[in-house]
Amino acid sequence: MDVRIDESWKARLQDEFEKEYFRKLTGFVREAYRCGTVYPPAKLIFHAFDRCPFDRVKVVIVGQDPYHEPGQAHGLCFSVNDRVQIPPSLVNIYKEIENDLGIPIPPSGNLERWARQGVLLLNATLTVQAHRAASHQGKGWETFTDAVIRHLAEEREHLVFLLWGAYAQRKGEGIDANKHLILKSPHPSPLSAHRGFFGNKHFSQANAYLLAHGEKPIEW
Repeated sequence: MDVRIDESWKARLQDEFEKEYFRKLTGFVREAYRCGTVYPPAKLIFHAFDRCPFDRVKVVIVGQDPYHEPGQAHGLCFSVNDRVQIPPSLVNIYKEIENDLGIPIPPSGNLERWARQGVLLLNATLTVQAHRAASHQGKGWETFTDAVIRHLAEEREHLVFLLWGAYAQRKGEGIDANKHLILKSPHPSPLSAHRGFFGNKHFSQANAYLLAHGEKPIEW
């Protein structure tokens, strides 16, 4: 199956594209876009991969599924388009960066600047029906993104995995902590951020680890 995705990822994920679950997933997603409103726009489903090639990944942030209201989702977890109101979880991420590193909260919630520096902003589920959170879960995306994480964990060394909340932490259960830095905390959602996301200092820890292994730190 020919999937339009960055070539560095395509070379590693081609086996997934040929599997039966992915064929069924593709059929489901095509029908969903044909029959209703689905986010992100179809051309941006693999945007996270296109903005962050396999060999450039330094940090992996795992989200759950895309934002499901108009104009928000553009294929990067926690990120929204320019001139869109910054969602509450991202506000809290920005607050922790400000507390941790002293970086003022920016006016935009667009995180493409992170992706260009090697931050893979990976949602576990890559599509969602408008106004229906989690509506495309259990259709095969989770199997696909498990394969993405597995390739990174096995083929790369000294990556930083930021796993916020129980869902993301389950996605990271197979990562070798001897090869990579795994940082866990509660989710930045307003429902849980005060239970340990605030004060986790993940951003300074990530940069210290990257520097220690000869990598340029992320300009958060």
